[in-house]
Amino acid sequence: MFAVITITTLLITFLLSFFNQNKLYKKQKEESIQHIADFLQSRIVADGEDFIYFQDYFIPNYEKFKIEMDFNQNTVDNDREIYEKMFAEAFPGKVLGRDVNFSDFSDELKHAYSVYNFEYYTLMFEEAVRAFNIAYTYYIIPTGEKDHFYWSIVSLREAKEIDGKEYLLINDDIDLPQEKFPLLWEAWNTGKRPSGYHVYNNEYGKTYAYYTPLYIYGKKLGVIGVEVEISKVNHDILNATFHQMLMIAVGLVTFMILLLILIRTKYIRKLEITRTIIDNYSNTKNTKLAEQLAAEVTNHDEISTIMGKFSDMIYELDLYMHNLTETKKHLQDTQQKAMEMSLLAIKDSLTGIRNKTGYDREVAKIQQEISEGLKDVGVAVVDLNFLKRINDNYGHDKGNVAIISLCKIVCHVFEHSPVFRIGGDEFAIILKNHDLEHVDDLINEFMTQIKERQTNRNYAYWENNSAAIGYAVYNPAIDSSYEDLFKRADSEMYKVKKEMKGQREA
Repeated sequence: MFAVITITTLLITFLLSFFNQNKLYKKQKEESIQHIADFLQSRIVADGEDFIYFQDYFIPNYEKFKIEMDFNQNTVDNDREIYEKMFAEAFPGKVLGRDVNFSDFSDELKHAYSVYNFEYYTLMFEEAVRAFNIAYTYYIIPTGEKDHFYWSIVSLREAKEIDGKEYLLINDDIDLPQEKFPLLWEAWNTGKRPSGYHVYNNEYGKTYAYYTPLYIYGKKLGVIGVEVEISKVNHDILNATFHQMLMIAVGLVTFMILLLILIRTKYIRKLEITRTIIDNYSNTKNTKLAEQLAAEVTNHDEISTIMGKFSDMIYELDLYMHNLTETKKHLQDTQQKAMEMSLLAIKDSLTGIRNKTGYDREVAKIQQEISEGLKDVGVAVVDLNFLKRINDNYGHDKGNVAIISLCKIVCHVFEHSPVFRIGGDEFAIILKNHDLEHVDDLINEFMTQIKERQTNRNYAYWENNSAAIGYAVYNPAIDSSYEDLFKRADSEMYKVKKEMKGQREA
């Protein structure tokens, strides 16, 4: 009877486990495609104007593109070098978006720029498929014709023949009727992510598709789509689960049969008594049960010894738990107070970011890292203009509003970096990794947001932030310490402030 019950239990466990894993796998896949869409969107949005320039040229000129089917990262790097060389020759010492507009490009330069970007974004979408083990990713743009989209960037390459040679099929015009793809058109028409997923069958099997509109600087550009398989059952996992359950069943049945024989012949009664008393103690925590357990110790066999030990353990455990509870409460109170004091010591009461004390701690840490060989680090310094004028004319409370408003812009732009308020109207940003690699783009984005604030009449004078920013990247040839690095960044900031002052006077 016990063997039959055990096998039945194992079979039920196997089936429940199998179906539960399938359900969990499906749910995880549904959730993962939303995160993947967010990931692709954030990667594109981070490029800002670069992607807008690319799309604005790509759509009307895609027929000029001839991309080989087997292009790879080396191709992208080579085409990027070609574009950068052409740009340097055409605009020596200039920076796109700051000194030069995309409209100033020649057709050849626009084409080189767009070819490189098309290959770069295509590889990005293909890499997402490989990295996240999904079926398909794509970026589509309405053609202007009813129910039609350009299949602009896709993770699955298709070929077309030109002069007897195969090239990548680009910007394929696909008919996607609204009645068949309502969530896709909802994402485009409303500019919002639709709730739910589009389920359909294709060459990949049963798939879920998720759509999210792409916005850059408030401009709706297209729709990102992600598709993932959910219907295929992993055959290897199924077999592995079956064999594992079979081995467990054989071992469990054999062991339990032998154990039952031993228990029935020698230990069953005292074990039942011990179990009952321990269960009662677990539920009631009544130490008097230890007396009942001790009374059952009638001889010197193993179970009697264990019963005696359990009786002693109940008394000791009760005392230990009492002491442990008191100690734990005291420790938690102490830790909570220490944590609150530590946070207050480094938190700026006005903006909520870390203050000068927190900054000094971070500087000490970075200085230590520099002495150990750190090279990839930088610092940006931001200074609010006209704070004294705001305080004098409108009051210090409006000056505080200006500081908080600027702090929000800094934290939004440099979202991957720690920001500190190191003076009344001065902020410092420690640059590493992503923000260090894209510092010029972030500086441009910061100044763009500042200019947009200044031209937006919906904000009061003290909210129309005017600020200067400067940065420096650690160079062991000229920086002997973090202090040298900061001085260079501070000097760059004051240069910008001086230029801004000159422009206002002019």
